[in-house]
Amino acid sequence: MKIISLHNKEKSLIKKAIDNNREAQQQLFEQFSPKMLGVCRQYVKDLHHAEDLMLQGFLKVFTNLDKFKHEGSFEGWIRRIMVNTCISYLRKKNLIDLSDEEFVFNDAATESLENTSVEDIQKLIDQLPEGYKMVFNLFAIEGYKHSEIAEKLGVSESTSKSQLFKARKLLQENYYKMNKRVHENK
Repeated sequence: MKIISLHNKEKSLIKKAIDNNREAQQQLFEQFSPKMLGVCRQYVKDLHHAEDLMLQGFLKVFTNLDKFKHEGSFEGWIRRIMVNTCISYLRKKNLIDLSDEEFVFNDAATESLENTSVEDIQKLIDQLPEGYKMVFNLFAIEGYKHSEIAEKLGVSESTSKSQLFKARKLLQENYYKMNKRVHENK
């Protein structure tokens, strides 16, 4: 019964927000903005740019709220808008390089992430070239398939797969280096 009640409350809040009820819009913003800032932050290193993108995304959310069909989760719908806003920003700034250039990797041992903080993992992801990071986030975090990533970014599926492979390999290498530095400093 609680699920139905919560769903009806969200539906009611969305309807009020569509009717330009500022209080309802504020409630939706307060409910979803922390998670959506996290989404934007996954794509953009700088917190201030991520906040700007989140606000741009919410402007799109409220402008297109009447287009939400209540199919699937509302949070997922907002998240998709945030991801698309970030991709558009990175494209416009020419920060996405999805070239198929060769990248030389050193062999790095794969170690467990159990003792690694979320902040350290985010730092490792931030070190990735923008194209690798974009594909990694879309695949590993957002759950897109390679065909969807290819369509969204205007590349081939094989480029998407290649970028993901390279991103994972570089993450492993950088993780190994980070761990090595930590153990050397002890």
